Amino acid sequence: MNVPTSAVNRELKEMAAPPRVSLAIPIYNEEPVVPELVRRTAAVLDTLPGGPHEIVFVNDGSSDGTLGLLEAAAERDPRIVVVELSRNFGHQTALAAALDQASGAVVILMDADLQDPPEAIPTLVDHYRQGYDVVYVRRVNRKEPWWLRMCYYVFYRLLATLSSIELPLDSGDFGLMSRRVVDEIRRMPEHHRYLRGLRTWVGFRQIGIPVERAARHAGRTKYSPLKLLKLASDGIFAFSIVPLRAAAILGTLAIMGSCLYALYSLYAKFWLHSPQGFTAIIFVVTFLSGVNLFFLGIIGEYVGRVYEEAKARPHYVVRRVFSQRVSRDEGTAASRVLA
Repeated sequence: MNVPTSAVNRELKEMAAPPRVSLAIPIYNEEPVVPELVRRTAAVLDTLPGGPHEIVFVNDGSSDGTLGLLEAAAERDPRIVVVELSRNFGHQTALAAALDQASGAVVILMDADLQDPPEAIPTLVDHYRQGYDVVYVRRVNRKEPWWLRMCYYVFYRLLATLSSIELPLDSGDFGLMSRRVVDEIRRMPEHHRYLRGLRTWVGFRQIGIPVERAARHAGRTKYSPLKLLKLASDGIFAFSIVPLRAAAILGTLAIMGSCLYALYSLYAKFWLHSPQGFTAIIFVVTFLSGVNLFFLGIIGEYVGRVYEEAKARPHYVVRRVFSQRVSRDEGTAASRVLA
């Protein structure tokens, strides 16, 4: 279907104009980082034309003083919106909550640890105004232990190989999405989310830009090795059925190997007169039992995810939304808390 020229021109004109920017930031137990995070993000928004811009912080069940610092910042800055979830729902779910609350023409996702520098935001916006709906960041010069960098390197390439779509390498959640991309992602109902993959799946014009990944500003990472493994499994199981196909392929190879071994056994029995033994039998039984259990776990993972989706529970529960707005009629600042 042909798109009217007037619609295309209007769309390009909207992209060329300074957009209203929403920063969407999930945060969990980042009390030492909050003051610097607020200062740097607010300073970057001060330099952007257009507006009014906003910063949406999603407090994902923090147990330290993070929430109090965020509310104090919201009382000082009307651009800040604080969304408090009822408990800790996880990083990717908190990102989804931030997308639901963000109202800007473009939404920029970023983590709270300041490893992704807020100062790169104007560059993302510049690429959006050139006509790109998604501007994702390719992480370069990571300031992390060598073994962790190696794990990331292997994972991104393994996922790109297994995935049914072409996922960009070395790209995290930090990036810009236009409003229509955000709306499409919000329509997706799955609970086990891998947002950087969903962002790619949506399509539209996308571009990656290299940005140096700094060391964490303060505190410790909230992604333990187990949580990193879960995130990796969410990416693989959400965008690939190769593990299921691998079970069929390995099963076929096992059948072929068994047939060849049966022919060898007959030959050895009648022509070589070899004595009976248990080594080969034990090896084969142990190997095939392990393979069966491994792929039973793979199938169980897919079935478990179907079960989670079938329950149709909400992705998260919001305890309250806190923000400050300026009343244009009265000219005074007013705080509001939404249940």
